[in-house]
Amino acid sequence: MTTDRAASAVPRVLLAEESLPYRRVIREALTAFRECEVDDAPSGERAFEMALRREYSLFLFSLPLPDMKGDMLDRLLSKAYPMVHAGVHAAPPVIFLIQPTDAMRFQELQRDVRVRGSMPLPPKLDVLLSVTAKLLPERRGLAFPPFSPPPHVS
Repeated sequence: MTTDRAASAVPRVLLAEESLPYRRVIREALTAFRECEVDDAPSGERAFEMALRREYSLFLFSLPLPDMKGDMLDRLLSKAYPMVHAGVHAAPPVIFLIQPTDAMRFQELQRDVRVRGSMPLPPKLDVLLSVTAKLLPERRGLAFPPFSPPPHVS
């Protein structure tokens, strides 16, 4: 298989989430504030196919997916991903998107060294940026400067 590493130095993110609005919000937020490209899939099966065709720097998987659980998708990819991508020894780190009812299950998943955190659904910008801060570079030249209070006028 061909590698995308030489073609692009921009990190790629694979997002698997059933909800189209959630996928759009996450994709737009990441591409606006992080230097990355985002591919998204509505199901675990589609995400699995995409991960075998292209190299990624980060996985964002919802725990509840329509065809399989996100942790099962991650487990399958942790075995298959290094076999199909030359020079890759392990699957990328993963962040899980969780519902409040998944909190106990996520605690068990945190033991895996590739698990870098979680983000509750619905997505929140501050949490997304915080959990991806050490994994994706900050976008340079944002369209708007950081907030600063207006100067005091007497």
